[in-house]
Amino acid sequence: MPETLFRIDLSKPMDEQEVPGHNRWHPDIPAAISVNPGDVFRIECKDWTDGQVSNNDDPSDIRDVNLSRVHVLSGPIYVNGVEPGDLLVVDLLDMGAMSESEWGFNGIFAKENGGGFLTDHYPDAAKSIWDFHGIYTTSRHIPGIKMPGIIHPGLIGVAPSHEMLDKWNKREQELVDTDPDRVPALATLPSPDSAVLGNVKGAEFDRIAREGARTVPPRENGGNCDIKNLSKGSRIYFPVFVKGAKLSMGDLHFSQGDGEISFCGGIEMAGWIDVHVEVIKGGMAKYGIVNNPVFKPGPVEPRFSDYLTFEGISVHEFTGKQHYLDAHIAYRRACLNAIDYLKTRGFTGEQAYMLLSTAPVEGRLSGIVDIPNACCTVAIPTEIFDQDIRPKLK
Repeated sequence: MPETLFRIDLSKPMDEQEVPGHNRWHPDIPAAISVNPGDVFRIECKDWTDGQVSNNDDPSDIRDVNLSRVHVLSGPIYVNGVEPGDLLVVDLLDMGAMSESEWGFNGIFAKENGGGFLTDHYPDAAKSIWDFHGIYTTSRHIPGIKMPGIIHPGLIGVAPSHEMLDKWNKREQELVDTDPDRVPALATLPSPDSAVLGNVKGAEFDRIAREGARTVPPRENGGNCDIKNLSKGSRIYFPVFVKGAKLSMGDLHFSQGDGEISFCGGIEMAGWIDVHVEVIKGGMAKYGIVNNPVFKPGPVEPRFSDYLTFEGISVHEFTGKQHYLDAHIAYRRACLNAIDYLKTRGFTGEQAYMLLSTAPVEGRLSGIVDIPNACCTVAIPTEIFDQDIRPKLK
C-alpha cells in the first residue's frame, strides 16, 4: 500500500485536522506536503461538505448545509521541480471508501441555498443515503435500484497564478453584477465566511480569504469538473501556473450521472485516492495544453448493454419560447422528460431527480447544428432497476 501523506480524521472538521486542507483557490496557500516526480502516495479526503450531512432520514442537514464551507480539499501538494509552463501528469491509480464510512449521500438543495439544475421544478430539499456493498450501492430512500459505482474525484486541480486568480474574480463579479439579486446567485464570489486555508493565520489569512476563489465551478486549473469517467486508471495532464503546481483534490463520488444535475449531485463520500505524479517539462507549449487540463479515462467503468434514452430540445418548458441551439435548455428538457417517465414507473419526482444525478447515466450533446433546436439526450441503464422499466406493447 502506498504511504499515506495526507491523513483525515472523520470526527474532526477540516480546519482542526493535524494538517488542514483548504476550501479556496489561491496561490499563496502553503503546501501541506511535498512529493517528487515519480512518487506514488495515498491522499485521504473528507466529503465535500466537511461532514455536515448525517446518515439518517432527515433532509434538514441538506436544507441547512453551509455552502461557504465547501469544497474541503486535501492539499495543496507541492511537486518538487515543477515550474509554470510544465505539464503535471497525475495518474489516479486506485480509490475507495474509508473503512469506517462505507456510505454516501445525495441531495436536492433548496432553491434559496444553492438550488440545482432543476431548482424551479424541485425547490425544496431532499436527501437519499446510499449504502456500499463492495462495488454496488443501494438506497433505502430510492428502493428498487442496485448499481455498480465508478468512484472518482469530483474535484481535482492545481493552484492558479495571481494573474489567473484576478481574471477569475473579475469575470465572475461582472457576471453577478448583471443580476445581483438572482436566487440562486449567478456565481459564488470570494468570501471570508467559513474559509479554510491550511495553516495560514492572522493578517495573511484575512487577505487570502478575501481574495481566494470559491471552488464551486470548473476553471482553467481543472477544479470541480465532476467528470464521472475520471476514475481508476485515469491520467490527467494539468497545465502548471505556479511553482510546484500545488495539486489538490476531494469531493469524492461513489457514482454519478453525467451532469451531476442535483448539485449535491453524485453519491458524495469520504475516501482515499492513490496517486502517481510525473512532469513534462515545457509541456504546455509543446502540446498546446494551456487553457484547461486534458485527461485519458481509465479502463474501469460499469458495463451496460441496454439503455432507455430520452431527448430534449431547446424550447423552454415553462414559456414555450424557442431558443437558438441552447444546449442547457435541451439537456434540462431531456432530464425532465426522463423524470416524467420514471414517475409512471413508481418513483416520485424527487426520487427520479436524485436517481438521474447518482446513476451512471450517459448524457450527450447529440445535435448542435440543426437550427434552431439543439438536441440533448440522457440515457438510463435499464439493468440498475429491479423491474423492466421499458414501455410494454400490451
